[in-house]
Amino acid sequence: MNNISILGCGWLGKPLAVSLLEEGFSVKGSTTSEIKIQELEALEIEAYLVDITEFEEFDSFLQSDILIIAITSKDIDAFERLIEQIQTSTIQKVIFISSTSVYPVSNAIVSEETQTLKTPLAEIENQRRRFEKETKEAFEYGGFNFAKETLAVLDNLQRAYQSIKNDETLKDNKDLNKFLENIEIIEKDLVSIFEKNNIKKIKCLNEKFDPNQHQAMLEIEDEKVEPGTILQEIQPGYFLKDRLLRPSFVAIAKKKIIETDKNKEKN
Repeated sequence: MNNISILGCGWLGKPLAVSLLEEGFSVKGSTTSEIKIQELEALEIEAYLVDITEFEEFDSFLQSDILIIAITSKDIDAFERLIEQIQTSTIQKVIFISSTSVYPVSNAIVSEETQTLKTPLAEIENQRRRFEKETKEAFEYGGFNFAKETLAVLDNLQRAYQSIKNDETLKDNKDLNKFLENIEIIEKDLVSIFEKNNIKKIKCLNEKFDPNQHQAMLEIEDEKVEPGTILQEIQPGYFLKDRLLRPSFVAIAKKKIIETDKNKEKN
């Protein structure tokens, strides 16, 4: 990480930039004043005119490994736009060194123990974390609706296969047998694509009913297994990573109702 960008080359940022240059780092520095551009260039700092309150992009300035923020702005909207640009840049680490952005306006002495919960920086950090979470979810689950709709294609394919296979009048048709083989290949390919994209089938048969991933469509009396055991899978369910795409439609076991003599008499 030899490339560093310093946002705000003022009384703190400028000497820091000079010190980093002496250590052998490549340094970019920003200012909001055109007059100071030549001053920074004279110090061999790669100078940029950057004002985060303006609606503009500064991609070249953010093409570094580390971004050091040394500006006094408390404009949360401006910082939110800056965060969005950082997310698409090569920046790997961000360091805040401006105390006026870290601490609230209190006209008092501050120290490392001073609370910073409701400060501009805290709000900016919260905005950044929300943005990261939304970006991550969009990347991981962006194909959620597409995957859900694709399940219907697999369902129809499997229904067509079973319908043809169970038709006694078509069993001796060699062409149809080849057609069924092709359907099997397509089905396996679809399942393979699902697995590669973290779409996994929910286990059902002989499992304990779980309302978080199963939907009971009917109950069947069965004394051989515990009540609530899944006896039949009516329609398979799937997960996309840890998110439920579709619950499994199942039939579950229930206790057999034993009629007493009194009940028989009533009947």
